[in-house]
Amino acid sequence: MGYFSAVPGGRVVKANRTFCAWLGRPAEEVLGARFQDFLTPGGQVYAETHLLPLLRMQGAVREIALDLRRADGSVLPCLVNAVEVRDDAGAAVLLRATVFEATARRRYERDLLAARRAAEESEARSRVLQHVVSDLAATVSVEDVATVIVQRSRAALRARGAALVVVVDGEEGGAPGLRFVRTDGLPPTLLEEFRATVDRGLVRELPLGVRSVPLDEALHRSRPGLAAAMARAAVTELVVVPVTADSRQLGVLALVLGEGVGDLISLHEPGERPPLPEADVDLLRTIGRQAGQALERARLHEETSRQAERAAFLLEAARLLAGAADVTETVERLAALAVERLADVCVIDLVTEVGTRRTAARHRDPARQRLLDELRARQLPQRSDDHPSVRALAEGRTQWVRSPDDAYLRRITVDEQHLAISRALELAGLVAVPLVADGRRLGVVTFGADRARGSFTAADVEMAEQLGLQLALVVAKAQRYDLEVRTSHELQASLLPASPPEVPGLGIAVRYLPATYGVEVGGDFYDVVPLADHVALAVGDVVGHDITAAASMGQLGSVYRALLVDGPAPSAVIDRLQASWSLLGLQRMATALFASLAPATGQLRMASAGHLPPLLLSGGTASYLPVVPTRMLGAPPAPTPAVEWAGVLAAGDTLLLYTDGLVESRTADVDEGMDRLLQVAASAGTSEPDELLDRVLAELTGPHRGDDIALLALTRR
Repeated sequence: MGYFSAVPGGRVVKANRTFCAWLGRPAEEVLGARFQDFLTPGGQVYAETHLLPLLRMQGAVREIALDLRRADGSVLPCLVNAVEVRDDAGAAVLLRATVFEATARRRYERDLLAARRAAEESEARSRVLQHVVSDLAATVSVEDVATVIVQRSRAALRARGAALVVVVDGEEGGAPGLRFVRTDGLPPTLLEEFRATVDRGLVRELPLGVRSVPLDEALHRSRPGLAAAMARAAVTELVVVPVTADSRQLGVLALVLGEGVGDLISLHEPGERPPLPEADVDLLRTIGRQAGQALERARLHEETSRQAERAAFLLEAARLLAGAADVTETVERLAALAVERLADVCVIDLVTEVGTRRTAARHRDPARQRLLDELRARQLPQRSDDHPSVRALAEGRTQWVRSPDDAYLRRITVDEQHLAISRALELAGLVAVPLVADGRRLGVVTFGADRARGSFTAADVEMAEQLGLQLALVVAKAQRYDLEVRTSHELQASLLPASPPEVPGLGIAVRYLPATYGVEVGGDFYDVVPLADHVALAVGDVVGHDITAAASMGQLGSVYRALLVDGPAPSAVIDRLQASWSLLGLQRMATALFASLAPATGQLRMASAGHLPPLLLSGGTASYLPVVPTRMLGAPPAPTPAVEWAGVLAAGDTLLLYTDGLVESRTADVDEGMDRLLQVAASAGTSEPDELLDRVLAELTGPHRGDDIALLALTRR
């Protein structure tokens, strides 16, 4: 224990050997000196401002912590108890102080303070991590994750700025790339240089762990551009944190530290930047792992959403394509849908008998549609072999052009005007998908993305291929359908008389209208055959709407004409056809009405095989003739012969034979249609066959017909 006494003002008048030994000074040097001179600068200030004023007020103080400055310059922590001795008048005459060496206690206090500070820092880090985990739990996109990580980590480290960069797949066969998802607080010049630095090698350095990149001579030598940008922005250090999930490197979190910015909890002297505490490194490493897991969840969520969107898109495409009436409408619908959901440009070229024809060309932006219209008008018959659509069609596989630069555009265009239009489209990506079905290359669909959208992704290309497959199947089906319809019409046209024969004393008109939807071909027929003393008439309808029906109609017409050689009565024609139906090998049943008319006398005979009754127009009135029908041709034969109707067609009278397509529709039954036919015929105001048929068709038919129609009108002069 040390002891000294001092008079007011602090001059030492007495000191024991222990006190002198602690000071490392002889007694004669201690005595007469002010005790304040043996304190550290901070202790001197404390003695003058606290210790001595307290003594004057209280007369005594206990356990005042002061540091003695020893002769060798070292410091000895001490505790001081002091008493002020006063005279009878209360004036201070002496200060008596007892001094205790407190090195162990001071060490304990520092350890205690450090432990407390460590606990507070640990609690603060735990709160930071808790906030990070809580906020990340609510994220659903990569951008949301980046926002949380950048803002929370920047606040935790009290950083000047932060950025989250993620690794993205490179081009086919190339190295992975990087994408800045979120930046906050980075000066533009530093951000630009940082982007370049990242692109030049940060991916290779990701496995190195949390790293500090200080602004020092080594950085000036290795990356002078980055060092200069950091210096201009008063940035002293970069902290780079890997973002990982399951040992896979997903990206990097970069934090920018500057002058006067502290670490996670403590403040340091300005201009000094001590190494990051290991606890802070652990926290940043944990944040990096949490960010990686959140990125994985967000990417999975986004991919699930994209798959749902792609499925909905392809379903919508299938629905639109299924409702198209022909090839042209099919490709137009797909092009319109593609520029709405997938691309900015959609061009479809189909292979025809005379070469490739541009069938559709659509742009998302109506202002740029004129560019595609101009290309479509020019047709560009001699396109470059390097053009992606030409290569896709030639090779039968998808062509993906990720970044079509000006040199590429020059290579695929055929002249300056073509090049100018291609430049004006501002393309950032091209995908050409061949249309292949049943081993045949039917054409190619080309999608384009402009710079505002950005280049296509692998998922976009996959969707484009799925869309191309759907389109190819629909186009193949539509082409088969068109071929069948064209063939059927040609067959049917070859089987029906082109025009009725001229018969003295008779005016004859015929009409045939195919159906406008469905297969558009049927088995309706008519025939007018002049014979020696009469004219044979026939109207019929073979069941079905396909080539088989048309072929059966042709066979039936041929057999009918062969039977006329013997001049049979209409009823006999039905009986003979019915008896020989199985021998003819006809695969369909048919309704038919056969008649014979003697032009000179007007004698008319008719028989019906399940057909609708003929209409007679006489004297401005219309009525149905009571021709009793027997069973349809091809049905089991009736037990009795066909019944024949006989009468006279007076001069000026008109006979109208028709098939059920005229009087039956989806909105009206046969009875309603026949009533309507009576009204129209009676009010037609003409007995001329051609005029009558035109009036009937105008009143009873429209642009959409579900069945074909055969008409035969005959007027006796």
